[in-house]
Amino acid sequence: MTPTRAEFHVLLALMRGPRHGYGVMQDVEELSAGQLRLGPGTLYTAIKRLRASGLISECDADADRRRCYRLTRKGKSVASDEAQRLSDLVSEARKRGLLPSGT
Repeated sequence: MTPTRAEFHVLLALMRGPRHGYGVMQDVEELSAGQLRLGPGTLYTAIKRLRASGLISECDADADRRRCYRLTRKGKSVASDEAQRLSDLVSEARKRGLLPSGT
């Protein structure tokens, strides 16, 4: 499975450990420097897909009884593969002069 942009950001947010939905939304906004803001519909659609694919799992609710989610081994592997794919793409963009070379 290749995650969508929103799904990849959710996986990245969960790399820090279990989070509830609102915490994931905050982490995604921080990770993207405010460029990506997930609304509840987008977030929970992504969570539903990631759970169905076995990339995240639900964990015990927190003290406020909010559902929490955590990354599975498979999710970490998929996130790592996607990060490598993006890194390779950035390298290619540098080779073609689209981005300055990283020195």
